[in-house]
Amino acid sequence: MNFERMENKIVWGDCLSIMKRMPDKSVDLVVTDPPYGESLPKKSNNYGSCADMSRKATNDNWDDAIPDSRYFKEMMRVSKNQIIFGGNYYWENLYSTRCYIIWDKRGSLPSVPFAPTEFAWTSFNCMSKKYTILNHGFIRECEKAEHPTQKPLKLIKNIVADFSNENDLILDCFLGSGTTAVACVELGRRFIGIEKELRYVGIARKRVDAVARQGKLFQGISQ
Repeated sequence: MNFERMENKIVWGDCLSIMKRMPDKSVDLVVTDPPYGESLPKKSNNYGSCADMSRKATNDNWDDAIPDSRYFKEMMRVSKNQIIFGGNYYWENLYSTRCYIIWDKRGSLPSVPFAPTEFAWTSFNCMSKKYTILNHGFIRECEKAEHPTQKPLKLIKNIVADFSNENDLILDCFLGSGTTAVACVELGRRFIGIEKELRYVGIARKRVDAVARQGKLFQGISQ
């Protein structure tokens, strides 16, 4: 698939090989959440996360290792700016920045034994931003999740709205269940989503189709 045909599509495949076919600085912003290398589905349960799915019988191996440096180099090459969740796991592949995004998952709720925040590294030269969206213990503002590390749509929509402009082209090269794509179409941004797990490709396409049926998807989009 050539670059022009990827716009407003969810592409099945390994993002490294697909990004290599994309021109330099061809997208305005990367918003993505790569694997952290924690084998999360194998050792976690739903408690304290947005994921409401059962993981006890999963054979997923998508989170066994963090992506190597080639993935980050390609992200930087193809985009003008980047927002990468879990940046604290990838220090060797990133550089110093003024702007971090902090997702405050606890707010004023009492402490429970789960991390109250998550961090995203950004390439922006501006002040850091914090978003408070509750997802702590059994208290959650997030929608039912289709992926073990799915971020709340509200969080991603706020980030996309604050760090991009209408009609910008947004790339999520680790799309998962498609939250970034849904956020983009609801906000009038173009998108490219890449996901290597076929079942999540199907879930992401269904989510985007649901937005289209509600009349929120801009004209000309196709899957």
